[in-house]
Amino acid sequence: MTPVTDTGDPTFLPPELELADDDRVESVTEVRTSGFDGVGTRREARERALALLYEAEQKELVPPAAVLATLPVAPEPYAAELVAGVSDHQAAIDELLGRYSVGWTVVRMPAIDRTVLRIGAWELGHTDVPVGAWLADQLLVPLALGAGGRFRTQPLSLHARTNID
Repeated sequence: MTPVTDTGDPTFLPPELELADDDRVESVTEVRTSGFDGVGTRREARERALALLYEAEQKELVPPAAVLATLPVAPEPYAAELVAGVSDHQAAIDELLGRYSVGWTVVRMPAIDRTVLRIGAWELGHTDVPVGAWLADQLLVPLALGAGGRFRTQPLSLHARTNID
């Protein structure tokens, strides 16, 4: 939280803050929840989609996008798009992952790693995200969550290469 010392500017105060004429504001604290202006970043959307798809797999929901209907508050639009996209194309994605994975079948992969790969494969094939940014996030998001998967880089880089050439 960032304390703001200049509270004399009434345009800085949120419009929903209803102050009486004799109310005095002594300090204002700006809270930044995520991204810029409270809007989540793509990385945060990927993390949320990862959690939702993992939950759907653990609950054996078919299709996985059914998890979206169970939420009290809808996720941000990009996270929902990722969940729906992976859900709609899961069979084709799994076939693709099986083709590029060496020494691992899709069902043998740890659930978190399998879900990261599914999100990455769908996102690369169906969005306009730059390949470099996509690849960095596909490698960094799981590491931030403590997921392993030394095998992950090979299918991702091979899939990325086929989408560049």
